[in-house]
Amino acid sequence: MTILPFGEISAMFGKCGLELNETQYDMLDRYAELLVEYNKVMNLTGITDPEGISEKHFLDSLLIFKYADIPENSSVIDVGTGAGFPGVPMKLYRNDLKVTLLDSLNKRVNFLNEVSEKTLPMDCVHARAEEGGRKAEYRGKFDFAVARAVAALPVLAEYCMPYVKTGGQFIAMKGPNEDISLGKNAVKILGGEISEVVDYELPSGDKRVIVIINKISDTPTKYPRNSGQISKKNL
Repeated sequence: MTILPFGEISAMFGKCGLELNETQYDMLDRYAELLVEYNKVMNLTGITDPEGISEKHFLDSLLIFKYADIPENSSVIDVGTGAGFPGVPMKLYRNDLKVTLLDSLNKRVNFLNEVSEKTLPMDCVHARAEEGGRKAEYRGKFDFAVARAVAALPVLAEYCMPYVKTGGQFIAMKGPNEDISLGKNAVKILGGEISEVVDYELPSGDKRVIVIINKISDTPTKYPRNSGQISKKNL
């Protein structure tokens, strides 16, 4: 078994305010099987036990729906998606969403294409975040950009904000040990404003933070800069 039994995982979700039906469960289980299988030959995740996948990957990804209002049929891009978090669970939980998964590593994109083929259709894009954000087909085209990443908010915002339409949102899912206020200047320069910062805990006690950023104006055309400039000097 690759995730917890339906009764256990649905009870865990329920305690966190999320419902889970058997169709959603079956899709997540199929994804988990592929994740564990591929992880034997490529480094996708250090978490492969059923409880860890259920909580730290699936529940953590899906709590975005508890803290952010994502309307039906929204377009979502998961920037630097890695093994597919949070974008794949979001799509499997909410089939109405139009989900794009972007990652810089081709072998991860190949894995995500197989997940898409064997679960629900998603657009899997092989590109560096800062390069995709300059392309006309992606820039300013999404209602939401999401990222579950370790990069500090000034860096993450420069990678992600260019993808978001004016009136949309960038949602950053982060760990607990960052001063979010240090990202305010970058967010402002990139056309956004921090709307809400939510601290929460997973059932295991692991602490998490969701930062919701409103896109209030177009990102200036000179952003994103190249990765060297981004890492050398934060906005």
